[in-house]
Amino acid sequence: MDFKKVSVIIPILNEEKYIEKCLNSILCQCYPREQLEILLIDGNSNDNTVSIIKNYTDKYSFIKLYSNPYRTVQYALNIGIKNASGEYIVRMDAHAWYAQDYILKCVQYLQKTGASNVGGPTVVRGSSPIQKIIAAAYHSPFALGGSKHYKEKFEGYADTVAWGAFQKQTLVNIGMYDERLPRSEDDDMNFRITQNGGKIFITPEIKSVYYPKDSFQKLFKQYFEYGMWKVAVIKKHKRPLRIVHLIPMLFVAFLFVFGILSFFSKPFMYVFFSVLLFYLLIGFYFSLKNNYVYGILDELKLMWAFFVIHVSYGMGFWVGIFKFLNVRW
Repeated sequence: MDFKKVSVIIPILNEEKYIEKCLNSILCQCYPREQLEILLIDGNSNDNTVSIIKNYTDKYSFIKLYSNPYRTVQYALNIGIKNASGEYIVRMDAHAWYAQDYILKCVQYLQKTGASNVGGPTVVRGSSPIQKIIAAAYHSPFALGGSKHYKEKFEGYADTVAWGAFQKQTLVNIGMYDERLPRSEDDDMNFRITQNGGKIFITPEIKSVYYPKDSFQKLFKQYFEYGMWKVAVIKKHKRPLRIVHLIPMLFVAFLFVFGILSFFSKPFMYVFFSVLLFYLLIGFYFSLKNNYVYGILDELKLMWAFFVIHVSYGMGFWVGIFKFLNVRW
């Protein structure tokens, strides 16, 4: 195997809970250290993230810290790309742990598949009780539509992959990340890659564990932003709406319209509660089938996680429709 230099890029903002575990897993990589650099791009953290990182930069010369005055992730990624000296770029997330051969496998699969972007399935786990519930939702087709990259054993070509590994030149040629997109920047990048003839490959040989938001409030904010900025990506590329986008926005519209009308009309009230009951029954069915929760209380919490994801994404999508109505991309 040809051990080309690899630049690991990690956008960070207030990651004091996760950054040590993340960095320690990278330091344990079996990839040759002399062919490795770690670039952390901080968006003005106001917790202990930077002081923790400085303990590492003082000890390891190949770990470098950069400032991101714009705070959001797309700027951080471009700062990292511009400062990367590696032929390959492996994007990582601070909310994750990585197997010892993660970087090695990324480079191997880039070289042997010829894909423009490779990565592993998004394996989601939690440490706190609520985080475990939210992690279970990620692996439910009812919550996120059964995307390929959330299937832990999936291998093959896909539309997108979490984080990803690339040749640096691929990112430069494609124009790097669109700095107008603080969310859905991955979807936009991967769409541009495939539109330009590139391929995206997922393999369970590339192993990592992602730790999601640890509260329903944070989950709501995250998926509201996902829904809103998904509209921007769809409009930018003039892509048709998919069913996974339509259902949450229609569900939110139904709850709003029929919820109000049910106060004034019994027929509307019957329809409202019938549809809501049907939704709850489907949610309960998928909660019972979920292999990551045990016990009726956790299954009910998982149903709530489903509801939070669907409603927040749908609300965000509606806001995005009006927010970007007159925006030209």
